[in-house]
Amino acid sequence: MKRILGITNTLCEALQRKDQDILNACELVKSTKKDLQDFRLEGFDSLLEDVTSFCDQHDIEVVKMEDEYVDTRSRRRKTNITNRQHYVVNNFNTVLDMQIQELGNRFSEVTTNLLMCMSSLSPRDNFRAFNKLKLLNLAEMYPYDFNFDEKDKLIYELGHYIANVKEDTHFDNLNGVSDLAQRMVETRKNIDYPLVYRLIKLSLLLPVATASVERSFSSMKHVKTELRNRMGDGYMNDCCLCYIEKEFFQQVSIEDVMQRFQTMKTRRQQL
Repeated sequence: MKRILGITNTLCEALQRKDQDILNACELVKSTKKDLQDFRLEGFDSLLEDVTSFCDQHDIEVVKMEDEYVDTRSRRRKTNITNRQHYVVNNFNTVLDMQIQELGNRFSEVTTNLLMCMSSLSPRDNFRAFNKLKLLNLAEMYPYDFNFDEKDKLIYELGHYIANVKEDTHFDNLNGVSDLAQRMVETRKNIDYPLVYRLIKLSLLLPVATASVERSFSSMKHVKTELRNRMGDGYMNDCCLCYIEKEFFQQVSIEDVMQRFQTMKTRRQQL
């Protein structure tokens, strides 16, 4: 498990970052799947060497891999398989297959293709990831949001859009699609390029499924408990905000909080 978790650790950390790059995350998913598959095909011998070395260092008897496997639940019944076959097929391959299958279910080909298309809207590095073909494919995935005529217009609108925003200094140093949407509204380009802006709004729905938002929803279980289940939406929102953004609020001193409440209104006593 240590090796498996080591292979998947980079991907886990990338998906949990709030400023995650969708394009890099998709590439990490592919490389993680490949590393797990390679480890499944060729990793048992190296793992066996590590286990044997550990057992030798701690005076633990090592099972001979070529001996016949004995089922501890029915020792009299022959299994007709060696210990190596048992540990490779029933343990090693089974665990890795579960990991690979879970990655495949979570990041299917359709989902990965959708993420790759959405990443073309990223404004980072002067819209380096922009790809007109991928954005047209993205519109094809939303047939109820783009009719035939709008898809035809989108081809030309994307060309005007990318040429405009690359030259506009208002769109420099943007970090994500949310910043891009906000800047388009500020510059009223959402009116000039309504179909592109519609693609951006659809892409902003994606973070609902990201790890950071999942953690936000799971935090509600800690905030709204059985003993505290009648709080209003405003109070619960404030409590969840403090719980989710705990790294930020750890930098706020108690003295700052007291001063904040003291200046809110006149009080009889000093806090």
